Amino acid sequence: MSKELEAFLEYITIIRSLSLKTVDAYRSDLCEIELRSEKSLINLDSLSILTTLSSIKNKRTLNRKLSALNSFLDFCHRYQYDSTLTKFPLSKLPKSLPTYMPYESIMASLQSIDISNWIGMRDYALIVFLYATGTRISECLEVKEEDIQGQWLRVRHGKGDKERYIPIAQEAINALKRYQEAIPFRHNALWVNYRGQLLSRISAFKVCHKYLGTSPHTLRHSYATGLILGGADLRVVQELLGHASLLTTQIYTHVQKQNLHETVLSCHPMSKETI
Repeated sequence: MSKELEAFLEYITIIRSLSLKTVDAYRSDLCEIELRSEKSLINLDSLSILTTLSSIKNKRTLNRKLSALNSFLDFCHRYQYDSTLTKFPLSKLPKSLPTYMPYESIMASLQSIDISNWIGMRDYALIVFLYATGTRISECLEVKEEDIQGQWLRVRHGKGDKERYIPIAQEAINALKRYQEAIPFRHNALWVNYRGQLLSRISAFKVCHKYLGTSPHTLRHSYATGLILGGADLRVVQELLGHASLLTTQIYTHVQKQNLHETVLSCHPMSKETI
């Protein structure tokens, strides 16, 4: 790792106080560029960098690496490190609508879970909890028993290390109680595997895929979509999801438009007439 890159990582850790996960992501992406090109970032030209990154076909992955590189270049120019590079434009991404499951489908899928044992109770509680709170899977797996305060969930380590509170539906609280009473281990974390260790992201994904055929993140989209269809304000949804910007939450506005369209078609008298 070059000394300039070390200085940048120290800067975003201490001065900008970015989360450890974000710093690790920057380190991984920028070290990969240095490793592939066999030169320090400060000594690379635009052609060398684009050649190095040309093998990356996934545009989101490419944009993440370019964004990390642009942050590094901003740092170099601000602190007068000798670099002639300018910021790189990001690739345009097609707008993708969030995938979600209707409430009825989720509840129907839950009926296939065998809750006669504590693992089944855990799986049921995990899916209900994810859908009832809309938490990211990383936030969900970090929840401890003391973070459940009555009918509220305290998310202490959200994205950007921001704290927020989320109301929990009674069904999720009931499922959690049944799971906690049946679990044979004592652990500070809420979600554990059959050995009594912290449940991993991979295991949580397998649980969701086994019963729902989808990922935990789809439950987050389903939570937000359910709120929007129920009439929730977009800014309330932003707060509940822990989005830093309303622009991120606006991916759900298509749901509002679709719901309005269906409402007009089913309720307006002119929609039932043939002209």
